Amino acid sequence: DSPDSVAACEARLHRARMAEVSLAQATCKFIDECPTPFHLCAETGALLKAAGFTEIAEDGAWRPLLKPGGSYFYTRAGTTLVAFHVGAAFEAGNGINVVGGHTDSPVLKLKPSSKKSAHGYLQLNVETYGGGLWHTWFDRELTLAGSVIVKQADGSFARRLLFVRRPLMRVPSLCIHLRTAEEREKFAPNKETHLAPILACAVSEALNADKPSASSLGGRHAPELLRVIGEELGCAPGDVLDFDLTLCDTQPSATWGLADEFLSAPRLDNQLTCYLAMLALIDHAKEAPPSQPDVAMIALFDHEEVGSGSAQGACSTVMSDALQRVSSCFAPDERHASVEALSKTARRSFLMAADLAHAVHPNYAEKHEKEHAPKLNSGTVIKSNDNQRYATNDATGFVVRDRAEIEPR
Repeated sequence: DSPDSVAACEARLHRARMAEVSLAQATCKFIDECPTPFHLCAETGALLKAAGFTEIAEDGAWRPLLKPGGSYFYTRAGTTLVAFHVGAAFEAGNGINVVGGHTDSPVLKLKPSSKKSAHGYLQLNVETYGGGLWHTWFDRELTLAGSVIVKQADGSFARRLLFVRRPLMRVPSLCIHLRTAEEREKFAPNKETHLAPILACAVSEALNADKPSASSLGGRHAPELLRVIGEELGCAPGDVLDFDLTLCDTQPSATWGLADEFLSAPRLDNQLTCYLAMLALIDHAKEAPPSQPDVAMIALFDHEEVGSGSAQGACSTVMSDALQRVSSCFAPDERHASVEALSKTARRSFLMAADLAHAVHPNYAEKHEKEHAPKLNSGTVIKSNDNQRYATNDATGFVVRDRAEIEPR
């Protein structure tokens, strides 16, 4: 090779590397701004709006709004989001291609009655959500985030998002001197009693005793907690009427390694997919040709970690509603036309459920099959199972492999 061609190749590699670094940094920033599904949907919605997408409502009429070449999104319950771009050449009965992800992750959540005190400490009652590695929650600086229902000055009610950006609490480990030999060998915390975080000393509680809370939640939640929520949201503690709050880590996401080749962040499962799917949809909406016949869609569901059985989970009507409503907006007015169009659309569509896979751990390599051990930074993993735990078959697997091969990495 000539020096010029070598230099050009090195320049391309450098640009590709810089693009990877930029994407990693943007991913870290996104995840750090999204401590809960509520925040993820709000942040995703803001980014979609900035990219030219129009927000629509499930309880509104779509037919007057949806147009070929248009880009739209909506949310359900504030924690599930669907966004789509209608191809400029889309007609009723054409396909809808979907990337599905989920917005939730295993976390500790406040119980309906979170007030707890013991032996001079003000604590919080929490419960586990999903299947987490709960020992990793010990000895970290934790904070609170989630959704709060607040009474407005005019007497109405509004949902406000809370994200306390400072360490508020900690779940401390028991010192080694007080552990039995068996406990030292195997750390198995009791999820009901050992995971309660410390919020304050009882001294702090006594000092604030002269600041009563008028909130109806005062009997179930510590007044000190309600005051923090009120201060963060700029409202009186008495105006805090209810909430859905989650504990979250204050340690920011980071890239690391000799060449910064690793990325560590909370909630990678599955916020990474949500973010990348959104970027891909935005890019598609910008670059789709006038001949594009299909709809491109992302569906980001809540409650995957607990079985997807809620009103906004993947087992709900979210997906079928989205397909039916988009398809019917472009169907003729004749009787049964929309039903016929939807049936054709369903058979012509493609849905890929995108989640994370477990790369082989160098210290526990025996946990993977020798010939099926995914490696970090080596491309997309396709999950398959002959007992039909996954939907992959020869045709769908081929489509993904084919696209992965022809697209530059």
